[in-house]
Amino acid sequence: MKLVTFEVQTVLGRFCRLGAWVDGGLLDLNTAYTQYLQECGEAQPERLAEVILPASMRAFIEMGSRSLEAARQALERFAPLLRETSPTQLPAGPNGARIAFSPEEVTLKTPLPDPNLLRDFLAFEVHTKSGFDRRGQPMPEAWYKLPVYYKGNHRTLIDPEAPVLWPHYTQKLDYELELACIIGKAGKNIPVEEAGNYIFGYAIMNDFSARDIQAEEMTCRLGPAKGKDFGTAIGPYIVTQEAIPDARNLRMQARINGELWSDGNSGTSHWSFEQMIAHVSMEETLYPGDILGSGTVGRGCGLELDRWLQPGDVVELEIEHLGILKNRVLTHEMLTKSAL
Repeated sequence: MKLVTFEVQTVLGRFCRLGAWVDGGLLDLNTAYTQYLQECGEAQPERLAEVILPASMRAFIEMGSRSLEAARQALERFAPLLRETSPTQLPAGPNGARIAFSPEEVTLKTPLPDPNLLRDFLAFEVHTKSGFDRRGQPMPEAWYKLPVYYKGNHRTLIDPEAPVLWPHYTQKLDYELELACIIGKAGKNIPVEEAGNYIFGYAIMNDFSARDIQAEEMTCRLGPAKGKDFGTAIGPYIVTQEAIPDARNLRMQARINGELWSDGNSGTSHWSFEQMIAHVSMEETLYPGDILGSGTVGRGCGLELDRWLQPGDVVELEIEHLGILKNRVLTHEMLTKSAL
């Protein structure tokens, strides 16, 4: 199941909705499930749908298996129709509400707009070692003992296709090709062998980095902070866990202006998401809607390649089964001119 958050214009303003991506169309899951319940003879379909299948991604994840089952029922009922015809020709839902939309009618938002927390790990040895090599330092022994991470700014997520604003304080802007894991249920002191049960799904993550200020601030043995907190892109959708054949064998690629810069595999990480979950949950509770980033796959950023992003560059990250996350880098001046 490919789940999205999309924004749609209505006569009452713009609203964000929870949807499922179906062969190039978007099914509004709450409306579709409301219609499904009405067809099943439910007396209060709208009220029940608001509880079981809410229009918010985070609320949907928090509802757990009940919401997932409701989404599957809505998809089984309407996805075949959406594949056979255009979204505008699907039957209307209660009170004439639209059940489906074409991508051109909506704006894709970051799939989980309000995560509880964003933790980003350093799970790939090639990437980690490259950084220490550049500084003329040996790999720390602790890296092989602990899946280390930092806590990012979960309030500055960047939407798919949205511009990435070049921070005025950096001369070296970089992309980072990462796999993100979304937590599906609360847990504390989770054993590694049970940790997979806490994964809701996966998405592509681009941890944009201002490398010059990052290098400077981390000499103080804190951070990163201003080097990363200005923006992280996640999307275009969340793919539920059961739809991924093997999260440890996903091809990961980065293209800049159509040119392939990075090509790796998720299975080359030293630490698995199960190990990360077990580590984070030691005497600390993980919550539904938490995001864990894998860290950068080997040679998955400009720092390792000694190639840097430039204003106007189009950055495309692609991970097998997870789609393509695309953003364009703009300066504030470029954005202002494009708005005129």
